[in-house]
Amino acid sequence: MDLLTQPFMQRALIAAMIIGLAAPALGIYLVQRRLSLIGDGIGHVALTGVGLGLLTGNDPVYTAVVVSALGAVGVELIRERGRTSGDLALAMLFYGGIAGGVLLVGLSDGSGNSSLMQYLFGSPLTTSESDLLVIGGLGAAVLTVMLFFRPALFALCNDEEYAKVSGLPVRTLNILLAVTTAVTVTIAMRTVGLLLVSALMVVPVAAAQQLTRGFVSTMTAALAIGVSAAGAGVLVSAEANTAPGATTVLLALAAFAAAAIGASIRHRLRRPAPQPVASEPPDVVLHG
Repeated sequence: MDLLTQPFMQRALIAAMIIGLAAPALGIYLVQRRLSLIGDGIGHVALTGVGLGLLTGNDPVYTAVVVSALGAVGVELIRERGRTSGDLALAMLFYGGIAGGVLLVGLSDGSGNSSLMQYLFGSPLTTSESDLLVIGGLGAAVLTVMLFFRPALFALCNDEEYAKVSGLPVRTLNILLAVTTAVTVTIAMRTVGLLLVSALMVVPVAAAQQLTRGFVSTMTAALAIGVSAAGAGVLVSAEANTAPGATTVLLALAAFAAAAIGASIRHRLRRPAPQPVASEPPDVVLHG
C-alpha cells in the first residue's frame, strides 16, 4: 500500500495501535466491575476540557486530561462518601460534561466547531509528531499501570469488600482506576473520538470473553483484538474513505460477532451426545 509510505499514515497507524492496546487493558477491569459506560461519561467531561482548550487557546488534549481526571475523581468520591449511587453520579457526569462542552465551544471562535468534530468522532490522519509523543507516553503509562497493578485491581473489581479486608488501599485504587480511565479517554479521542472511545474499551473485552475463561488469557485476547481492530480500522478507512473511529468500532463488533458464533459452534460440538434411555427391567416373578 502506497499510503503506508506516507508519514501521516504511519503516525495515524501507530497512534491507533497504541490506543488499541491501552483501551482494552483498562476496559477489562471496567467490564469486570460493571462500569462499561463510564468511558462515555468521562468522554462527555473531556468535551468540557476540549471546549476549555479551544476557548483559552491551549492544547485541548492537555485541558481534556486535567478536566476529565478531576471529573472522574469527583464522581468516585461522590459514589464512595455520599448517598448518590454510582449510576446517578454517572448520569450527572454525562449531562454536566456535555453541557459544559457545548457552552465553552459556543463561547470560542467559529473555528472551534470544526475542531470539535475531530475530537467527537476522531481524526487520526491529522496526528502530528507532538500528538504521537503524547499518545505514546500516556498510552504506555496506562498499559504499565494496568499490568503492574493487575492483582490488586483484579481483587478490587471482583469483590471490593474482600479487597478492604485484605488490606488493599481501596480508595487509592479506585482513584487510580478513575484517573487512568480519564487519561485513556482523552488520548483516544484523536483516534476513535470521544463518542466511540468507550466501545474500544468494552467490545474487545466482550469478544475475548467468548473465547477464553481465565483473566490473563482474556486480557491477552482483548489486547490482540483491540490492536488488530484499531490498526485495521485506520487502514480500511483510508482505502474506503470512511470515518476511522466508526470503522474501528465496526471491525471490533465484527470480531465480537465472529467470536460469539465460534463459541456457540464450539459449545454445540462439545455437548455430549444424549444417552439412550434404559428400558424398564422386566417384572420379577417370584416362584413359590
